[in-house]
Amino acid sequence: MPRIKDQKLADKGRIQIRIAESRMPVLMKIREDMIREKPLIGIRIAACLHVTKETAVLMRTLKAGGAEIALTASNPLSTQDDVAAALVEEGIDVYAWRGESEYEYMENIREALKINPDITMDDGGDITVEAHKLNYANHIIGGTEETTTGIIRIKAMEREGKLKYPVIAVNNARTKYLFDNRYGTGQSTIDGIMRATNILLAGKNVVVAGYGWCGRGIAMRARGMGANVIVTEIDPLKALEAVMDGFRVLPMSEAAEIGDIFITATGNINVIRKEHMEKMRNGAILANSGHFNVEINIKDLEEISVSKERLRENLDEYTLKDGRKIYLLAEGRLVNLAAAEGHPSEVMDMSFANQALSVKYLVENKGKLEQKLYEVPVEIDQTVAKLKLQSMGIRIDEPTKEQLEYMQKWED
Repeated sequence: MPRIKDQKLADKGRIQIRIAESRMPVLMKIREDMIREKPLIGIRIAACLHVTKETAVLMRTLKAGGAEIALTASNPLSTQDDVAAALVEEGIDVYAWRGESEYEYMENIREALKINPDITMDDGGDITVEAHKLNYANHIIGGTEETTTGIIRIKAMEREGKLKYPVIAVNNARTKYLFDNRYGTGQSTIDGIMRATNILLAGKNVVVAGYGWCGRGIAMRARGMGANVIVTEIDPLKALEAVMDGFRVLPMSEAAEIGDIFITATGNINVIRKEHMEKMRNGAILANSGHFNVEINIKDLEEISVSKERLRENLDEYTLKDGRKIYLLAEGRLVNLAAAEGHPSEVMDMSFANQALSVKYLVENKGKLEQKLYEVPVEIDQTVAKLKLQSMGIRIDEPTKEQLEYMQKWED
């Protein structure tokens, strides 16, 4: 039986899904093909994704293709309860509600796996890891992974010879990371910070930890709001890119002394630690946009604090022993999903189009793929880009026969 907050919320959820569908034309075109071809009949899918209105459009598309689906959340604070109720009403088993405990979160993942899936869909690697731990992996056709953190974990499994089925790195599709990670994370992270605090960004020192595609998007949007942006990095190439993009680059130990707002987006652990917090200004704000709540060391923050008070939803005030105050947003979890609505539908249209077509690809190539991490096939990436341009009414040039021949030659 599905496990959600309140089935009575379904009417509201249906409206939210309808809004998302109106802004996701690529996925809707893929749904038309799914309805006609029914490529997923008999396929059971266990999905661990943020339960949002955009995810609902993806789930409805896969169901239209014939799939049986069990959906669970990939973050305890990202579930939109009205959307979960609407999906249950349509025959999709959902095991998720906003505000799950860590125990409930893992229990829900295990419940979703009881469908005995042919395909796993993941955002962060949790259901992939659990499928292996609980011996579901041996008969699974393949899986998909949505985010950088999950890719890191699955690469580690592959490296250690533990990965038992092929996984497609949806996160690495160009029509995913160039748009979802950059424009989606950039806009939704700022949105989450604004909703949680209503702070003025103009003139503030905003420290962005990590200059991957998510960090770039956050830095770009913060600068657009008038902030003075400082980037911290451990990768010399990314640090150099940040410098060339016009940002100030400092180690976190120095940035901690002058930052007003700190945003982590690294995929790594303890990026902001006690040694940094002890240097921060009174009133510093800490937000995380990495997948897991490990980038800000909350244990350290609690250790150096004498009190904690919830001022409003997603805003906790920590009073330090010397009287300074530090504010933590969304319990250190994904601020863009916990304090806002996540990425806009328009960018998730491309990300989830890659998801849907990758699932279809795995089913069509059952038994042909090795037990390793695969990139999204180029033809899928190109198809998504073309469909997105068509939906926007944008036309591009085609190379002439002469140009095609020229690109194949090495002689003058």
